[in-house]
Amino acid sequence: MNDWILQNEVPLRVGFFFGILALMALWELRSPRRALSVAKSLRWANNLGLVFLNTALLRLVFPAAAVGFAALAHAEGWGLFNHYEIGFWLALIASVVLLDFIIWLQHVMVHAIPLLWRLHRVHHADPDYDVTTGSRFHPIEIFLSMGIKFAAILLLGPPVIAVVVFEILLNATAMFNHANVRLPVTVDRLLRWFVVTPDMHRVHHSVEDDEANSNFGFNLPWWDRIFGTYRDQPREGHEGMHIGIRSYREIKDVSRLGGMLLLPFRGSIHDYAINRRHWQDPDDS
Repeated sequence: MNDWILQNEVPLRVGFFFGILALMALWELRSPRRALSVAKSLRWANNLGLVFLNTALLRLVFPAAAVGFAALAHAEGWGLFNHYEIGFWLALIASVVLLDFIIWLQHVMVHAIPLLWRLHRVHHADPDYDVTTGSRFHPIEIFLSMGIKFAAILLLGPPVIAVVVFEILLNATAMFNHANVRLPVTVDRLLRWFVVTPDMHRVHHSVEDDEANSNFGFNLPWWDRIFGTYRDQPREGHEGMHIGIRSYREIKDVSRLGGMLLLPFRGSIHDYAINRRHWQDPDDS
């Protein structure tokens, strides 16, 4: 089974990536949530260019990626689930849930630590919010994320299939909840108990610091509710809110590949790290 997964992991992930990308792109055309401020052709060419660059670099540096490391951990008996027999299905479900929690913690960390925020602001600096935003990350952050996944796999010892399922789910839900699509309010309110919805995660991409430091989940929505970082709606509403980072608005810096790659090395971030600033309602002053 593990051999088949290792042989087919890449086509599986590529197939799901392009399938979900096409589905969300068509949905965005049919029922957009917001009007875009930058030409879609420019943003898509550069955002997807960054995705392809990251994929090539990741395969060059980590040829087997997380799935290969999970196979190695299984072969060597590393990790909790390789030491304690709890049954395949329980190990699979627990692994996916725990890996999601670790990625949630990672997301909080890259907002909390100024040096890491430099990397993560490439994701937040996108002036619009659509399906391609979900995969827009600086290569160094991608390497950092892979290192954290390796550490999590070493600790947990998840089944190989659990890592494949997690990676596909994470990628698919990131594209879904970053999509510029409109969901009926009742559907959104029901879905966000089980998965992060576009309206839920869009709040996280607000230029307002307290809104950007909420709704950190990509896949499961529970962690934000449990740890008090959940925010229901943006103050200005989804059509009125401003997306991106207030101090980075130039197209060459935020929507072109060269600018995105250089963004972590520009300016200062002393005024943004999590809990550093607090929004105050003018009516309370």
